[in-house]
Amino acid sequence: MPDDLDPQTPETLDAGRAEDRQRILLPTRHARILDQLAATGAVSVAAIASELGVSDMTIRRDLVELEREGRLVRVHGGAVAPEAPPPVVMDSDEPSFEARLRRGADGKGAIAALAASVIAGHRTVAVDVGTTTYLTAGHLRETPHIKVFTNSLRVASLLDGGLPEVYVAGGRVRADEMSVWGPTAIAQFEKLWFDVAVIGASGLTAEGFYDYSFEDADLKRVYLRRAGVKVLLCDSAKFQRMSLVQVGALADINMLITDAEPPARIATALAAARVDVRIARTSPSA
Repeated sequence: MPDDLDPQTPETLDAGRAEDRQRILLPTRHARILDQLAATGAVSVAAIASELGVSDMTIRRDLVELEREGRLVRVHGGAVAPEAPPPVVMDSDEPSFEARLRRGADGKGAIAALAASVIAGHRTVAVDVGTTTYLTAGHLRETPHIKVFTNSLRVASLLDGGLPEVYVAGGRVRADEMSVWGPTAIAQFEKLWFDVAVIGASGLTAEGFYDYSFEDADLKRVYLRRAGVKVLLCDSAKFQRMSLVQVGALADINMLITDAEPPARIATALAAARVDVRIARTSPSA
């Protein structure tokens, strides 16, 4: 008498063999897709699926995985080879605050306005040093019922006489940047919890974000550890640039506010880290 509970029917055996075949072919599929991209710069889902004897859905899943790795860019019906990313540039010297404030002013202004709209819904806000964070603070002067915590004396001065309550870390002052740093500042802010922190950076790559200064980087990491929402402000001129200190990885932030779409490799890394990317558009010139 046949066992009705036996799963090894011809149908299930065929399905199992098909599943095994798909699994075995995965490295072959990926290699064939990449070979085609190298040869022609593009690949068709239908053509590769037919060539390898697998479903279109299988190839689409392969393309998603390869795009996540930065190996290709998906388009309608297939994929194309990614553009070669520009080389990463190492910035050794920190420009003056005023020079940085003038550079890319329109983009930084748009980022600051968008960042302020994000901040406005929170009560306790940590504001990092930097030019874009400074511009963001300017939008908060008339925002009531918020507490601003900062290690930037420039930010504190800008908000003086405004509606927010302002708290400054105590410690040693770093010249030009007018930032407060040191163990006292770290110990003070390590005891607090912020609803949101806005962080500045000197550069951004797929590996993370950077700063010129060991001293300022220490406070940035405090903000990242002690905030519920971590927002990185970085204009597009800083993409593919790095400097002395890596502050953190992309997974350490929740949101990036910038003024242009990041390059493909950075965009892929941001998506993998589940970072919410917001683009602040500059107003068209008259």
